[in-house]
Amino acid sequence: MQKSIFEITKMDCPSEENLIRLKLDGLSGIKNLDFDIPNRKLTIVHDGNSEEIEKSISSLNLGARKLITETTNQTEFSEQTNQRKLLWTVLSINFLFFLIEMTTGLISKSMGLVADSLDMLADAFVYGISLFAVGATLIRKKSIAKLAGYFQMLLAIIGFIEVVRRFTGMEKLPDFATMIVVSALALIANGTCLYLLQKSKSKEEAHIQASLIFTSNDVIINLGVIAAGVMVHWLNSNKPDLIIGTIVFILVVRGAMRILKLGN
Repeated sequence: MQKSIFEITKMDCPSEENLIRLKLDGLSGIKNLDFDIPNRKLTIVHDGNSEEIEKSISSLNLGARKLITETTNQTEFSEQTNQRKLLWTVLSINFLFFLIEMTTGLISKSMGLVADSLDMLADAFVYGISLFAVGATLIRKKSIAKLAGYFQMLLAIIGFIEVVRRFTGMEKLPDFATMIVVSALALIANGTCLYLLQKSKSKEEAHIQASLIFTSNDVIINLGVIAAGVMVHWLNSNKPDLIIGTIVFILVVRGAMRILKLGN
């Protein structure tokens, strides 16, 4: 039995963990995956050499590199797998706020909220793929990933087109108060998801300290939309909203590309 330790520099939240799990699911010989997200490390116990495993992880472009491969006699593992109930809860929270932010974003004419809603949808997709792919064949899992990735990419492209249209036209200012209030609620939702995900992990201090890492991207986006709302009111311009919307759409496209890689 072999134990390979990988450093994955861009693994900073449970979404990346789920992507890696799905990518490695079709490989034979893997006995256990042990994720250390705070330190961005992944320990894999497996049979045979690690070349195919390394190639699969590297294809996700998460900054992975193998640190060491050594022989191990370990046969029992303490890893806790994600519970279906937890996945349903986290998926539901993300999808609910996708609907809330998309609706309020369209009503308030805020592209920042619309873009942020797609970021929530991206997280829901990742958890949904993990949930609905349980027990499915590898081909079906890849099909689900492709469908989710292309749909997310399509929404992001439509968003980009709308941003360009609003940059070049005369549009009514977005409702800054709605932007701030809804983004603050989304911030609370992300914190709730974090709490639930941490409960599924061991109670080790390192995982508690990982809270800032887990929520870093989503928190930055939420704070960015809040800041854009303030700037819209202060400058009496829709440009801050369009700028933050563009930035988030870029992040959504990057997320869609990662999901699409699971279908290869």
